[in-house]
Amino acid sequence: MSTGWTWFVIVLVVINLAGCGALLWWTSRRHPGDPAPEDTSHVWDGDLTEYNKPLPRWWINLFYLTLAFAVGYIFWFGGLGGIAGYGKWSSKAEHAADKALATQKLEATFRPYAGQPIDRLAQNPKALALGRQIFANTCATCHGSTAQGAIGYPNLTDDIWHWGGDPDAILTTVLDGRQGVMPEWGTALAGMGGPDAVDYVVAYVRTLRDPSLLYNDYLAARGKKLYDGICVACHGVDGKGNQALGAPDLTDDYWLYGNSKESLVQTVSKGRQGTMPAHRELLGETRSRLAAAYVWSLSHPPAPETAQGP
Repeated sequence: MSTGWTWFVIVLVVINLAGCGALLWWTSRRHPGDPAPEDTSHVWDGDLTEYNKPLPRWWINLFYLTLAFAVGYIFWFGGLGGIAGYGKWSSKAEHAADKALATQKLEATFRPYAGQPIDRLAQNPKALALGRQIFANTCATCHGSTAQGAIGYPNLTDDIWHWGGDPDAILTTVLDGRQGVMPEWGTALAGMGGPDAVDYVVAYVRTLRDPSLLYNDYLAARGKKLYDGICVACHGVDGKGNQALGAPDLTDDYWLYGNSKESLVQTVSKGRQGTMPAHRELLGETRSRLAAAYVWSLSHPPAPETAQGP
């Protein structure tokens, strides 16, 4: 806190304490010219009279003790802006101590799962239960409580992975995050193929799932030339994508931002920015492993046990 704000707080505290003390002193005694206690003229039922008397002395003294306690509290714990109290207490230090204690308890809970492979943790019911809780507290905000995602947030229950779906790739995603970037191509495509170039590319992308459609689509045929000149660098000649770059497969039926023409035009012309935050510092490696094991288990359920005959 700056020196100016510190002095502002000091003046405010002193004025409040002094004001409370002065108010108590002024109202705890009678003053010349005050009417007698029985001269209030407030009488009910003949003998029930309201008197005008100061508070009892013991009650006033309790208020003074409260002010003295406030001064001692400020002296010990601090309350004058940037000036630390004599006891060196701070909310930051108390939070750090509470966090350290909670971390020790968490480490004791998660220690048995440290360093274990993701696929092995996925076979452990207790580990999966912990991973499910971590997912619900941390990941469900974006991917949903059922992990099926939403527009702009991947579905984690299928077998489609932009950055790879093997255990190590999933763990890397959770620990270090991902940064997916689809550049803006509207201006570049317009310079290559005219004002409708983006529509041509979108038409061609729609045929990648079924190449036979290309021969009956004039727009797609024009879009192929543009695709081959720009898009193949990330998505490949066949549109299968590149997991090393996070470039999605364009031949499947999964579209992160929707498969409407408007959405695809927006993606090609304006680009997209997708960020998966890193959770290494937030969760630590073991909790990240448990969360990754739970995510991996969603698309790799254990095989059902076969009934044994007599």
